[in-house]
Amino acid sequence: MKGRIIILLAGLSMANPALAQDAAASQTVRAAVLRVDVPSLPPISRLDAPPEDLGFAGARLAIEDNDTTGRFMNQDFEALEIAATPESAPAEMDKLLAQGIPFIVTLADDAQTLALADQAGDRALVLNARARGDGLRGKDCRFNVIHAAPSHAMLADALAQFLMWKQWPNWFLIAGSHPEDVALADAYRRAATKFGAKIVEARTYEDTGGSRRSDSGHVQVQQQMPVFTQRAPAHDVLIAADENGVFADWLPYATWDPRPVAGSAGLVPRSWAPSLEAWGATQFQNRFEKLAGRPIREEDYQTWIALRMIGEAATRTQSTDPVALKEFMLSENFEVAGFKGQKLTLRDWDHQLRQPILLATDSVTASVSPQDQYLHQSSALDTLGFDRPETECKF
Repeated sequence: MKGRIIILLAGLSMANPALAQDAAASQTVRAAVLRVDVPSLPPISRLDAPPEDLGFAGARLAIEDNDTTGRFMNQDFEALEIAATPESAPAEMDKLLAQGIPFIVTLADDAQTLALADQAGDRALVLNARARGDGLRGKDCRFNVIHAAPSHAMLADALAQFLMWKQWPNWFLIAGSHPEDVALADAYRRAATKFGAKIVEARTYEDTGGSRRSDSGHVQVQQQMPVFTQRAPAHDVLIAADENGVFADWLPYATWDPRPVAGSAGLVPRSWAPSLEAWGATQFQNRFEKLAGRPIREEDYQTWIALRMIGEAATRTQSTDPVALKEFMLSENFEVAGFKGQKLTLRDWDHQLRQPILLATDSVTASVSPQDQYLHQSSALDTLGFDRPETECKF
């Protein structure tokens, strides 16, 4: 019977080549990764300079992984890689939509992510692999967006749980002056209230724009830290909210009081860390490093998991139809493995990917949240970020 089907299909191909081409194309799941690069000053450390293939390397590994399973089901996966500026991003999105790309992974800030999602409308599913703003999961949520990147609230809650387990309830909060820094600081304030901590004082470090332009600028910020942190009320830990990397890296070992630093430096809540070794992570890291020639970064992991979600949906549904894949990803039956010790699923109220958060230093993963003592009636992962009763999202 199988041989007859092949012969019939071959005959059909000769009779109607266009139809045969469409049948072959229907087995390919098409996606794109749109990275929006914003001009910025160099990071404090040269080790933190973003690689040219940031995010794209994660996409390439995801396509390899999807194809590994897909080849047994006559499925093929592809992901275009587009690096854009804030000015060129809308035009690049238009090109992708004109090509009929149904899945678009974005690496952009909050405002650009929202604009691109509105531009896509019902023509494509946008998978956010960078933007952390809680507003994107709240009052500015969009039905056509899935968030592979964790939110500010998830990261803050993850750190808060660990600090409360350590019995370090008194926090000295220092935030940068950029809007993203303010948003992250608000997430830490919310986490403090949620888990019973106390912010004994909050200060703002104003970014004057000169701290990373020259060696003298670096030294100036470094020298400011002892005096800037002087005369703080008694505290257990200093928490930095510095999304733009202006000052936080200068805090460890430079504060006036000898206290641990967490947040944007020291012990950092992350979606992924190169130091993780449990749950098959070592093998995952090795495969990435062999492909990219460098350690993995959060943007790589978040892009990888976004595209793996598509591949998992194709495997489970045994389909390459974009509508079927979208419906399955947004259903209660969807789950995906992420090398974090448990299945990752989607919250139906804001389309946020549930995931454990790693608490890592430069060299080790110190802990993973949610912490064991924080329980939930349905999923402990929903102790991180906005739970169903708290959400402001209305699709």
